[in-house]
Amino acid sequence: MDHLKGEKMQKKTTIQPAEGKLGILTVGLGAVSTTFIAGVLAAKKGFAKPFGSVTQMGTIRLGKRTDHKSPLVKDFVPLSPLDSLTFGAWDIFEDNAYEAALKAGVLEKKHLDPLQEEFSQLKPMKAAFDRNYVRKLDGQHIKSAKTKWDMAQMVIEDIQRFQSDNKVSRVNMIWCASTEAFLQPKNVHASLEEFEKAMKENNPAIAPSMIYAYAALKLGIPFSNGAPNLTVDIPALQQLASETGTPLSGKDFKTGQTLMKTILAPGFRARLLGITGWFSSNILGNRDGEVLDDPDNFKTKEESKLSVLDTILQPELQPELYGDLYHKVRINYYPPRGDNKESWDNIDIFGWMGYPMQVKVNFLCRDSILAAPIVLDLILFMDLAKRAGMKGIQEWLSFYYKSPMVAEGLYPEHNLFIQQMKLKNTLRHLMGEEPITHLGLEYYE
Repeated sequence: MDHLKGEKMQKKTTIQPAEGKLGILTVGLGAVSTTFIAGVLAAKKGFAKPFGSVTQMGTIRLGKRTDHKSPLVKDFVPLSPLDSLTFGAWDIFEDNAYEAALKAGVLEKKHLDPLQEEFSQLKPMKAAFDRNYVRKLDGQHIKSAKTKWDMAQMVIEDIQRFQSDNKVSRVNMIWCASTEAFLQPKNVHASLEEFEKAMKENNPAIAPSMIYAYAALKLGIPFSNGAPNLTVDIPALQQLASETGTPLSGKDFKTGQTLMKTILAPGFRARLLGITGWFSSNILGNRDGEVLDDPDNFKTKEESKLSVLDTILQPELQPELYGDLYHKVRINYYPPRGDNKESWDNIDIFGWMGYPMQVKVNFLCRDSILAAPIVLDLILFMDLAKRAGMKGIQEWLSFYYKSPMVAEGLYPEHNLFIQQMKLKNTLRHLMGEEPITHLGLEYYE
């Protein structure tokens, strides 16, 4: 059947109303954050449309195709309206949001100037920063504390002050800062007790992103991880999220080249076209590119980008098609290009009787333009999850991530179209609607 009919009506989840203001705290006030905030301000003033945002422009089908019922997502689920959003941020540079946006160079001055008065009022709080994790950056707008535990308490105080000063009802935190140096799970990440002990002992395995996440989760504030950092992908912070009833999600915003891979690879797999090689190269010149020029930081990003094809193609199930796939990813820092990343993919495929073919993709994208609507959607959906009583890993938001977090023992689903179905079926479930299966046999009975 196209619309799965249960014997009973699906029970609607109790969702607390989105009353009052929603505070949004971004870690980092660089290209992604300023582009996101400027776009929201522009949309509120009627200067621009929120293109790319599922929460603002997406529709969701309900019932059978013959019902012709496809409301906007924002009219179907009780999301916080754009007018309720209030912004705060941390950054290692003290530029206000308007100055930071001009330096990032993503948006033209003519689009920023109408927002200047409001935008300039957003001044970042001092950041919790450890240069061992991002050696290419050296900002001076940073906190000083004796231990990482003390640093976490300072971040908690920042959050509480932001809540009080802005009179917000709820808060959401999202990591929009740089990729940290590669870090593997260690014993100090295994439990909340060990993690807190390690913070008090200044253990080097406690990364800055973990300090922010700890502070948010401790206060019951949803946390989203937009970088491939380890951060909340550890038992200790997942334990904390469970104890405080808080949603978390991650990791690494799905933009640019990886977005293309999660669109193309499912098509090759569906048609059983073999792949012998997939070579991916990028150039970008923004702060992200500068940070990824460090091998330790690139290693973190590489792990995220390489993981995509394995779970889409599942070579263990189709060894003749994908068992010998050579997959290589390269990222090159090229300052003249700024935020306008360019990627090239050479894909060697084969079909009937083993005859070879090639696919070449040249994507000239704007990384922050693609990331901004992801930030908006994640914040609004994570706020929805919190109000719906959902906690821990929100796998239904995998649609937005390169390296989706999943429960222990599960493999992540990277296929963009399966991810989209999971997202929309979760929304249907929350609102008491039946999931869509696309079987459709009843139309022909």
